[in-house]
This record gives sequence, structure tokens and C-alpha cells, in this order.
Amino acid sequence: MIAPDKLHHLQGGQKRRKLALCFGALERDIAGIAEPGCAYGFPSMSRADYVARLAGIVLEDPQLPPATAIELGDLLAARPLDERRVCNLARNALLAIIGTLPAEWDLIIAPHRSELPVTRDFYPGLYVYAEDIRSPFNLGSIFRTAEAMGAQGVFLSPGCCNPMHPRSIRSGMGCIEAMDWQRLSLDELPQDLPVFVLETGGTSIKEFIFPKKGVVIIGSEELGVSPEALQRASYGRVTIPMKGMKASLNVGVAFGILMEAWVESLGNR
Repeated sequence: MIAPDKLHHLQGGQKRRKLALCFGALERDIAGIAEPGCAYGFPSMSRADYVARLAGIVLEDPQLPPATAIELGDLLAARPLDERRVCNLARNALLAIIGTLPAEWDLIIAPHRSELPVTRDFYPGLYVYAEDIRSPFNLGSIFRTAEAMGAQGVFLSPGCCNPMHPRSIRSGMGCIEAMDWQRLSLDELPQDLPVFVLETGGTSIKEFIFPKKGVVIIGSEELGVSPEALQRASYGRVTIPMKGMKASLNVGVAFGILMEAWVESLGNR
């Protein structure tokens, strides 16, 4: 991190880039995930005072949109100071001015490992089989939804991306570490559980009779569920009706819709 006086005397783009980096380091420090050597350490002022000083420099930027300036000013006037929101608003405003918007995996999100209980509450026998999911971000999102909705575990196909990839870990928000998972081929799926697929051309999710226990197969982002998976899914095929012109959903979003319907069906029995 850089002293406010030094930041104040930088010019234009260099000032904005340095400020954005400082706000990012501060957000990680506030979230308890500071990178090695980047924890806040100015003895002459509190971290809250440092955040306020840097935000004051951002308010002087002539390219800062008026609406953002008002919002940032209101945050600075509030007590207690919400350091994380000030940093987040200032950093993203600077990135927008620079023309560099963050990708999903660049968002500063704490993994929340310490917030997870020692034991999980779940629906016994509810599993998802992720077949050839290529995006680490999508896979982390699938784990997060599976944990939140009470799935017992996650099965991964041999061609699925690595759940321990940094982008998976970040989007999984601690759920990958909390859940049971293993790699299995389709032939290795449990023989005593019903298997069905989430794919187009099947029974509407509003009419589908979900099993009390089972495995749902969700397919890859590019190809959907494989012919082999369709053949393995002896319990059937469930489809999310869509009205839009594109009629397409991100695999993580589609899985979330399915899990909500599956869990709701269990509660209605």
C-alpha cells in the first residue's frame, strides 16, 4: 500500500491504477484474506482513516460520474464507516474509468471457510453428476448451489475440470472443501439410485415427478448431456421451459432452478 500523499501527487492513469490496486489490497485485508506482505500496516493512522483518505482522492477525479461521487460521499459520511463498501465502490469506479472491468474470478470474495459448520445438513441420497463441465467458475457455482440446497455430494466425470482450480475455489465460496465429491464414469454411478438428466426435450420441470433420492446429470456448457448419459438416465429427462428467443441458460443457473424444484418436491410429500 502507498501513502496517501504519494498517491495524491501521481497523475491521471497512473494514479487511478495505483489507487485501484490499493483498494483491492484493502478489500482483501478487510475480508481477512490479505495476500502475503500486503496486510494493512500504516502505524500513523487507522485503516478506516486510510480508506477515507484514499476515497477522498477518488472524489477529486474529474472523470468520476456525479452519481458515483454522491454515493461515495454518502458512504464516507456514514458512521460507522463501511470500509469494504467504500473500497469496493471506489475500486470499481476507477476500473470503469480506466476501461478495465473485472472478470468473475477477479472479484474480491472471501472463501468463508471459517463460517461453515463442522457437519452439514443434507438430503440423503441427493447427488449431482457434472459431466464434462469445462469452466472452473461454473463448477464452483455448481458446488455452491449443491451445498446450499442440501445435496449429499457431487460426482464429476473424468473430463470435468479440476474443482481445486483457484477459480473454482473462489466461486465455490468454501463449499468444495465442505462437500463430498469424487470422479466417476457413468458406469460407476450408484446402481441403487434413480438417474435422470437435465436436458431439453424432456418433461417440464413443473410436471416432472422427482425421485426421493437420485442422481441428476448436468451436461457440458457446449454440448449438453452426452448420448451415453441420456442412455444411462433410466429415470427420465427433465426440462426447464423457456420463452425467450435464445432459450438458453448458463449451466449453473439451470442447475439452481432444478435443485430448488427438486427440494421443493421433497417438502411437499
